[in-house]
Amino acid sequence: MSRLPILRAFAPRKSVSLLSCVFLTAGCAIKSGKQVRQEITPLYSANSLEFRQSAGSLLGPNFVPGNNITTLVNGNQIFPAMLGAIRSAKKSINFETYIYWDGEIAREFTEALAERARAGVKVNAILDAQGTSKMGMGNLAKLHDAGVEIVKYHSILWLDPRRYNNRSHRKLLIVDGKIAFTGGAGIADEWTGNANSPEHWRDNHYKITGPVVAQLQATFMTNWLKTRGSMLHGADFFPPLASTGSSLAQVIRSSAGNENLGLMYLLAIASAQKTLRIENAYFLPDELIRKELIAAAKRGAKVEIILPGKHIDQKLVRASSKRHWPELIKAGIKIYEYQPTMVHVKLIIVDDTFVSFGSGNLDDRSIRLNDEANVDVLDRSFAAQQTRIFEMDKRQSQEMVLDKTGGLIFLHPLQQAAGLASPQL
Repeated sequence: MSRLPILRAFAPRKSVSLLSCVFLTAGCAIKSGKQVRQEITPLYSANSLEFRQSAGSLLGPNFVPGNNITTLVNGNQIFPAMLGAIRSAKKSINFETYIYWDGEIAREFTEALAERARAGVKVNAILDAQGTSKMGMGNLAKLHDAGVEIVKYHSILWLDPRRYNNRSHRKLLIVDGKIAFTGGAGIADEWTGNANSPEHWRDNHYKITGPVVAQLQATFMTNWLKTRGSMLHGADFFPPLASTGSSLAQVIRSSAGNENLGLMYLLAIASAQKTLRIENAYFLPDELIRKELIAAAKRGAKVEIILPGKHIDQKLVRASSKRHWPELIKAGIKIYEYQPTMVHVKLIIVDDTFVSFGSGNLDDRSIRLNDEANVDVLDRSFAAQQTRIFEMDKRQSQEMVLDKTGGLIFLHPLQQAAGLASPQL
C-alpha cells in the first residue's frame, strides 16, 4: 500500500520531466544500470531443480531448508500473533513498517514495544516517514521515552525528489532473531477484524521460524545500516537457527536500482507451465510483464488474477489497471474483482509449488521505487494451502469478461450468500 499525496506511477516514464514527477506522479523511477528488456525464455517449470537453482542464485540469498511458515488471515489472526511475539521478546525486536496510523491497534503496538524496551530488550524501529505520518505524536513520544531506537525513513522534507519517492514499504518484525513476521498488513485499524465489512480489509500475513529468519533479519539490517550507519550483530540478533519445518525458503530484497522484485515476477511467470495464480492489491504491470502473462496463457498455463473491486482505496489504480485487462482477457487470462472489501493481499502461486508473499505489489512503484521484501517458498503443501485461500477469495469475487464491443462487464453475479465471509484455515 502506498498512499502518497501525488499519483502512483501512471505517466509514461520516457516523457515525464523531473518536475512533473514531483508534482504529478509518484512514480518517476530514476533508473540506474540496465533492466530486463526482453521476455524471459520459459526453460523449466517452477517445480524443477533448475528453477530452484536459477531463482536462488539470481534473486539473492539461496533457498534454505528447515523453515516453518504459518499463514495468518486478517487482523483477528495477524495482530494477536505479532503482539504475542513482541511481548515474549527477551533480547531484541527489529520492526520496519510503512503504515503505522494512530488508532486502537497502533496504541496496542506502541504499548507492547515500549514495555519491552523498558524491560531492557533492544527495540529498533524503521518507520517510513510518509507512511507513518499519521501515527500520532503520543505514540511516537511513548516509544522514544521508553528507549525505542527509531529511524524515520526518508523524511518528506528532503529536497531530492528521488529520495522522497523511495519509500520503505517493507513489513518486517523479527523477535530475538528467531521469529519473524512479514506480509501485507500495516499497523492500522483498517486491518483489524476479519474482513467482514468494507471498513476492515482482507489481507494475509505470515509467521516464520527456521534458518530463513536470518535472511529477514539481514534485510532489516540493510536499512538500519543505511539510515543509522551502525551494525547490529551478535547472538542477540543472529542466534543459531535450528530446523523447524520442511519448507525451502529465501528472502528477496528489492529497492530503487535493485529490481529483484520485478525479476522474481518475470522468472515466476516464465516458469508457469500449468497454473499461475496472482492476488495483488495494486496491479499495474508494465508491458514486459503483461507479455509474459500472455505468453504463459498461450502456452497452456491457467492464469487467474484476483484484484480489488469497488472498495479499493486507490481508485485511479483500478481505473488505470483496467485499460490493460482486455488484452489479457483476450489471451485467456481470468481476472476477478474481490467484492466484500479492499483486498490487500500480495501473493503469487506457480505450478502448485512456488509461492511468493510479502510487501511487493505488482506495479512500478513496488518494482522500481520502493524498498520491498518478499519471501519465496518451494513447498507443495504450503502452495496447496495458499491455493485454498486463493480459491476462497475467488468465490467472493466477480469475473470480468468482454462484451461484444470489447467493453468490460461482470460475467455473472456472486454465487455465494449475501453474508460476507473471509477465508479460514
